Amino acid sequence: MGRRRRRRRVDPADAARALPEAIAALSQTLPAGPSPETFRRAKFDRPEAAPALWRLLFRVLSPQLADGASASFSPEAQVRSVKLALRTQGYPRRALAQLPDDGSQGGRELLLALAWLLARGPLPERLLTQNRVQLGDEMPVCECEALASPGPPAPSVEADGCVDIRHLQWLMGKLRFRWRNLMASQQEQCALLGKIHSYTRGCHSDRSLGHLSVTETELLRDPEGGRQLLQRLERENARLQAALEWRRRELVFWRWMDTVLGACPPEASQPTFLPRIPTPGTGALEPLVRELQALQGELREAVEARRAAWEAGVGGRGPEWSAARTALREAVGQDLAALRQACEQGGSCSLAQPHGPHRLVRTEAGVAGGPGLRAPEVIEALRSQEARLEVVLRQLQGQCRQELARLVGAPPGPVWILPPGR
Repeated sequence: MGRRRRRRRVDPADAARALPEAIAALSQTLPAGPSPETFRRAKFDRPEAAPALWRLLFRVLSPQLADGASASFSPEAQVRSVKLALRTQGYPRRALAQLPDDGSQGGRELLLALAWLLARGPLPERLLTQNRVQLGDEMPVCECEALASPGPPAPSVEADGCVDIRHLQWLMGKLRFRWRNLMASQQEQCALLGKIHSYTRGCHSDRSLGHLSVTETELLRDPEGGRQLLQRLERENARLQAALEWRRRELVFWRWMDTVLGACPPEASQPTFLPRIPTPGTGALEPLVRELQALQGELREAVEARRAAWEAGVGGRGPEWSAARTALREAVGQDLAALRQACEQGGSCSLAQPHGPHRLVRTEAGVAGGPGLRAPEVIEALRSQEARLEVVLRQLQGQCRQELARLVGAPPGPVWILPPGR
């Protein structure tokens, strides 16, 4: 007979240390992460834990802000920004939206919101990627991160009465001026990068790169900057090690969050998750199927009625109706052909909708470079995207002109012009 394996006893001291270590690892991966004691106080909804968690969620939901930029926002602005960002992302609990804007309450609700963000996706990994130390000159080839994390919303100003058209024209002119300044600064930055890459050719130890980046050039000019860069790399390495530790101890945190959720009072709101669908064998889906079929029949009747009314409005099935239908089919066919061509180009070429930043490497003409994107491919993709956006812009402008012409040509009523006073 084989020897029985003895079950390993769990040391109570180790179990007590597992939760603080898991929370400490999570806090180290997050910007402005609070201490495990703050998490413990937030579980019991202590008011002293709320300000730290409001700041944490503000930094998590606005990762593009630097440390000094986030300090310029008042606590009330940070609270409103967090509420708006969570509501935009579909956070289901209404209790958080009902918290006061001074940031003095809501520790337990904020803890649940942080757990909801962690459960949606790899939040620590995404924050580490966005805040990593850049050693090379990189260029983003997509706007996914900017669209996903637009930052705190701008303060809204409600207009009293009618809006002055001259004020709108002034705002449009100001926007164009800032856009031109941005484009000029981008062109100047590209020119300076080209000079640095050209002057430092052959200085890099990696033959595939061949030249130095701006950060590496600054290290040669200022040795003190090298020490600061080394400290930044050490802090990033510590955050990466904390992320690995968090993944190893993540289950302990979620078991503790079950107790936090159990301590919350029940909320009479819409269910967070979809209800469980019963098996077809029980027959519980038959009333739902009959209701869906009835709704489908009503929808078909409504569509037929609308189609008949539209055909009567355009003059029946005469030549004009046939010409309009042919033009509509041609327009839809052109849109489908353009979309199919864009999909085929995206699947065939090496670009294939690239994401994330890419390092800029200067290569000579006729010299085979390493793996990566080529500048002509990126330029061609950007030009095709610009052409499609211009087509959509012209369509929207045409619709706006037609709507303005309709509004001008159809006044709401007679306009009485009084004679000038004598």
